[in-house]
Amino acid sequence: MQALRAEDPEELGGHRLLARLGAGGMGVVYLARTADGTPVALKVIRAEYAADPGFRARFRREVRLATGLGGRWVVAVTAADTEARAPWLATAFVPGPSLAEAVDGLGPLPPESVTVLGARLALALGELHAVDLVHRDVKPGNILLVPDGPRLIDFGIAKGAGATALTAPDAVVGTPGYLSPEQARTRGGEVGPASDLFSLGCVLAYAATGRRPFGTGDAPVVLYRTVHEPPDRTGLSQLPAPLRSVIDGCLAKEPALRPTAAEVRSALTHDDHRDEGPAPATDWLPPAVLRLVAERSARALDPPPRTAGPIVPESPNTLTAQGFSRRRLLTIGSSAAAVLAASGAGAAVLLTRGHPAAGGAGHDVPTHTLALHADLTGSQRTLGKAQQRGALFAVAAHNARNDVNYRLALSSYDDGGDAARAREIARRVLAAPSVSAVIGPSTTVGARAAAPLYAAASIPVVLVSVDDATAGLSTTSLRTLCVTRASDSSQTLSILSYLTRNRPTHRTAVVQDRAAGETAADINRNLVATPPSGGTVTTHQVAADTSDFGPAVAHALATHPQAVVFAGTSPRRAAACARALVAARFTGAVAGFEPVMRGDFLSAAGQAAEGWVFEAPYTEAQSAGTTAAKAFTAAYRARYGEAPGRWSAEAYDAVGLIGRALDGLGTTTAIEPAQVAEGLFRLSYDGVAKPIRFDQGTTHTMDPANTAFLYQARGGTFRFLGRYDQVRAVKTQ
Repeated sequence: MQALRAEDPEELGGHRLLARLGAGGMGVVYLARTADGTPVALKVIRAEYAADPGFRARFRREVRLATGLGGRWVVAVTAADTEARAPWLATAFVPGPSLAEAVDGLGPLPPESVTVLGARLALALGELHAVDLVHRDVKPGNILLVPDGPRLIDFGIAKGAGATALTAPDAVVGTPGYLSPEQARTRGGEVGPASDLFSLGCVLAYAATGRRPFGTGDAPVVLYRTVHEPPDRTGLSQLPAPLRSVIDGCLAKEPALRPTAAEVRSALTHDDHRDEGPAPATDWLPPAVLRLVAERSARALDPPPRTAGPIVPESPNTLTAQGFSRRRLLTIGSSAAAVLAASGAGAAVLLTRGHPAAGGAGHDVPTHTLALHADLTGSQRTLGKAQQRGALFAVAAHNARNDVNYRLALSSYDDGGDAARAREIARRVLAAPSVSAVIGPSTTVGARAAAPLYAAASIPVVLVSVDDATAGLSTTSLRTLCVTRASDSSQTLSILSYLTRNRPTHRTAVVQDRAAGETAADINRNLVATPPSGGTVTTHQVAADTSDFGPAVAHALATHPQAVVFAGTSPRRAAACARALVAARFTGAVAGFEPVMRGDFLSAAGQAAEGWVFEAPYTEAQSAGTTAAKAFTAAYRARYGEAPGRWSAEAYDAVGLIGRALDGLGTTTAIEPAQVAEGLFRLSYDGVAKPIRFDQGTTHTMDPANTAFLYQARGGTFRFLGRYDQVRAVKTQ
C-alpha cells in the first residue's frame, strides 16, 4: 500500500480514495471507501487504453460478467463506469494474499487446506459453468486467501461457450503452466468447462507441493510440456487419496476424462460440508497466512497520508536500526501481482497475463528462477526446510521492493538425502532452461552427486551448508561452484581468535581423538602452526579403540595449559574428555568444534559440559546483536511465527548474493547462468549472517575471515555468543 500522490483524485464516483494498492502499465488500483465507509478496491484504466475499442469492449465484458456473478467464492463488482474517459470499476476489498504469494513466500499449504481450497473453488467454477461461462485463467494469482475461504477473481477473459474471443487469432488466452492442453492447441478458440478443471488440477498440485506440474521457463516450452508430457507428480503421492485422485483426474490430457466441478466438490467434501457456510478464522488456513490477512486488514484501516510529490523508492537491502521499516515488515513477501490481486476481481486484469509485474515497479519486468536443491523429506529435512524457508523469504523480500528491475522465483526440489535422487534432480533442473542459479544441495551426499553435473553445465551452484572438501569437491576444477560456508580447514580460526582475544592463552593443550582421523589431525596441525597468543601448543592423542581419556588428559595437564582444545567429532567421546577434565580439576578454557554440538554431548557430559566453547559455521540470527540480524529475525517471525532455523539466514544471504550478481547484469532477460557465476565471485556482500568475499585467484574460495561463530555450553544448552570477531566477553566457569 502506498500513499496517494498529488496527481491522484480525491474522489471518484462517490468513492473517497485512501491509498494506492498498486499500479500497472494499464492503470492504478486504489483503496477507497464508499459513502457508508465500506472499503473497496477501485480500478481506474488509463485513458489511452480506454481509447482502444477492443480494450474497452473487454472491460465492458469484465464488468458485465463479474456483476452478474453472485457466488460466495467470487468477488463481486459493487460499482462501475465503463463509459468514462478513464473507465473504472469497484469491487469488494479482499485483504488476503493471493495463493501465489502464500505458496511462493510461505511454502506449500497443508493437505487439509488444499482439500478445502479445492472444494470451494470447484463450487465457484460450478456456478460459472451453470450459467455457460468458462473462466479460462484459473491460476494461483487469481485466487485470494481469506479466513472464511478462497475468492476467485479476474473474469476479464471469461467467456460463454459459443462466444468469440476478443483476442488476436493466434493468441494463447490464459497463463502457461495453468492453461489446458486444448487452450494451448486452439490458440484462443473455443474451450469448455473441462478446461477450467485442468487448470484447477494444476492449482491444487502447486498449492500442495509448491511445484508447477509442467515446470517453469519460457512459455513455448511450458506449453509443449502441457500438451505432450505427463505432469510432474513429485510430492503428490504423499497426499490423502481423495485429493490425489482429484488432482490426477483433473490433469488428464483429454477433456472428456476429467471430472466435472460438481464431481470434484463431491469428492473433496464427502464428509465435510463446510463450504456451504462460514468457517471460523482458524478453520482452514495456516497461521502464517492468517497473519498476512490480519496485517493487511489493519493497514487498510490506517492508510498512509497523501504525498506532495512522487514517492522515492527504498534502496535495496536497506535494514534500518529498527529492522525493516513498518511498511516493508507488513508487506514483506508481497509482489505487485499479489497486491493487485488482493484488491479484488478487477485488479489482476491490470497485469500482462503470463508475465507478472514485480515489486510495485509499475511495469513488466523479467523473472529469474532460482532452484533450491535440498533434502526436504529425508533424515536431514530440518536443515533442508530451514534453507527453503530462508530462500523463500529472501525471494519474497526482493519481490516486495518498489525498485526492482526483475522478479525472482524459487522452485524447490527434494532429493530426500539420496545420491541417485540428487543426480535425477540435477538433470531435471538442467532441463529447465529458465534456471539462473542453484542453491544447494543441502547435504554432503547430495552435493557430491549433483554439484559436478551443475558445474559441467556452467550453472552456478551455491553451497550454503556443505563443506566442499568434505564432499570431495574442488572450486578450482568446478568453476561455477560457489561455497558460502566456512570450510572445515579454516574452523580453527574462531577458536584461535577466542583463545587470543577473549581468553588470552599462551599454553594450549590439544587432546587429539584419533577416531576422528584427518579432521582431528588437521585441527592439531593448524593450532601447532599458529598457536593462540603466539604461545605454545602440545598434542596428546587418544587411540580410536579406547574411550578412556584419563591418561591423555593427565599428560595434557602436566604441561600446565591455560586452555584445552578437543580435536574430534564425536559428541560422546568429547563428553568422556569433559568428564576427565573435571575429574582432574581443570578450570581453564575448553574448546571444541561444531560436530560435537549435539544433545548427546550435553546429556553424556552433564555438568562437565558447562563452559565449553564451540566453533560453528552457522549463525543464530535471533540471538545475534547486529541490526541486520534483528531485522531479519523480526520479519522472519512475522512471516513464519517462529525464530529462524539453523542455516535459514545463510540461505537468505545466498539469494541476496545471487540477486546482487543479477543486479550487475542489468534488466535484460537474455542472461546466461555462466554470467551469473562469473559475477558471484567478483562480489563483496555483507549478508545478514556474515560478510561474503571470494579469493580472486584460481580457487575463488570464500575468504574465511569473520565467517564463523562461537557457541557455549551453559545451563544444559548451547548458547550463541556471536560471530567470533564480534564476541567481546565470554562468561567463564
